[in-house]
Amino acid sequence: MSRLDAFRAVVFDLDGTLIDSAPDVANAVNRTLAELGRPPLDFGAVKPMIGDGVRPLLEKALSATGPAPAPDQVAAGIARYLHFYRAEPAAHTVVYPGVRETLRLLADRGLRLGVCSNKPHEMTVLVLEALGLAGLFRAILGGGVLPVQKPDPGHLGHVLALMAVTAAETAFVGDSEVDMAAARNGGVRSIAVGYGYARAPASELDTDILIQSFSQVPDALARLGVLP
Repeated sequence: MSRLDAFRAVVFDLDGTLIDSAPDVANAVNRTLAELGRPPLDFGAVKPMIGDGVRPLLEKALSATGPAPAPDQVAAGIARYLHFYRAEPAAHTVVYPGVRETLRLLADRGLRLGVCSNKPHEMTVLVLEALGLAGLFRAILGGGVLPVQKPDPGHLGHVLALMAVTAAETAFVGDSEVDMAAARNGGVRSIAVGYGYARAPASELDTDILIQSFSQVPDALARLGVLP
């Protein structure tokens, strides 16, 4: 058995790991802000807001463009954001280099693949379907299905349950502090990609292995070795 074959499953974050969705997220955010009478945000301002789920995203966007929002404003913003995102889930979203080929390689090796994202579940599925990636995954779980989300271990743990694998035979690939905390909290080995949406330098992420391109995932899995 090779060192790569020690793993039965690999779970991936979505935004900033498999895809660059920031342009479509920023578009939906700014259309929402316009409806609520707020000024638009630069793309560079929206990108660091991605990763914690839709409510924190809208809270940050509203707070950055005027007075701190009341709960009803946040709720209204979420509804409009989801409306705009649903209409154009992947108009400007791109799959990162090497992702399609590497996912197929891992699937061909018999690994079970999953997605664990804080993006609302409906949007997670819509984007993956629009990009032709959904069929590669044994399990897909976005935010809002459970009462918890990353970095709570219950979110990643539920994905593992759907895939019928254990933490000891699974690796998690993500790009952010939230992802690395989710892996650590869930007892899963972690691989961080250095090109995503992390709010601090990628070199500071608390990860088992840091890679700079998605095509390095198989090698990183082999380097992690056999788990106890």
